[in-house]
Amino acid sequence: MTDDGTLWAISDLHVNHPENRSLVEQVRARSEHDWLIVAGDVAEQADEVEDCLGRLRETFARVLWVPGNHELWTDPRDPAALRGVARYDDLVERCRRIGVCTPEDEYPIWTGPGGPVRVAGLFTLYDYSFLAPATSDVASSLAAAYASGVVCSDENLLPADPYPSRADWCTARVAGTRARLDACTDGLPFVLVNHYPLVREPTRVLRYPEFAQWCGTEQTADWHRRYPVAAVVYGHLHIPRTTWYDGVRFEEVSLGYPREWGRAGHRPGLLQQILPPGGRT
Repeated sequence: MTDDGTLWAISDLHVNHPENRSLVEQVRARSEHDWLIVAGDVAEQADEVEDCLGRLRETFARVLWVPGNHELWTDPRDPAALRGVARYDDLVERCRRIGVCTPEDEYPIWTGPGGPVRVAGLFTLYDYSFLAPATSDVASSLAAAYASGVVCSDENLLPADPYPSRADWCTARVAGTRARLDACTDGLPFVLVNHYPLVREPTRVLRYPEFAQWCGTEQTADWHRRYPVAAVVYGHLHIPRTTWYDGVRFEEVSLGYPREWGRAGHRPGLLQQILPPGGRT
């Protein structure tokens, strides 16, 4: 075990915003042993994602990326006009070219302070099972969202090809990921990293509760209990905070949009310290 280094995390960099890009360009490792988790939503165009992750890889000993919804958008402005699984596969190959770990690679083991732990990058998407208030099924939940005007841009920009729907893609991803986690039988604790929270509870504080249905799946609700978990890292909600569920630490690590930084309880912190446990810096 090394006696130096920190496992850091950030998500929702959204470097297409100049203010965000300026902040992210200041991110530097503090030690040659530092690792960085990037939990999705780096940018919408593939070249920007690759460029940003490549710059971070130059300063951190290891960078681990999981996709957010924005990376998977088929943006009409993006020369890489790929859809669904093909879009994701292209991003994985881009990451591998620059030495960035993805959910398709072997889970690396952090042996620095707070370790050893297996850092498992996940990609599970969502299946609309975080239903809107006062609804009982996906159809009525979606109808409530459209009636309120709170509809995720994924509905127009995130195709699931070749799957019939994002929910089907989610189910396939959950099954494959669960099999990989189940195969890790050595008892080493996990740091589970996903763009979306693995449990419904963090979405209870959303300003617009109808948005929760684009924030995860009930299929992962027991993963922090099913496996030995040191911490769960996620983003997407743009509500950076530390919470605990069933004795497990959950870290929401998003930077978010500049317009959100002035809200009560939200400040533009950059990196959240995951191991050893610490604060935001």
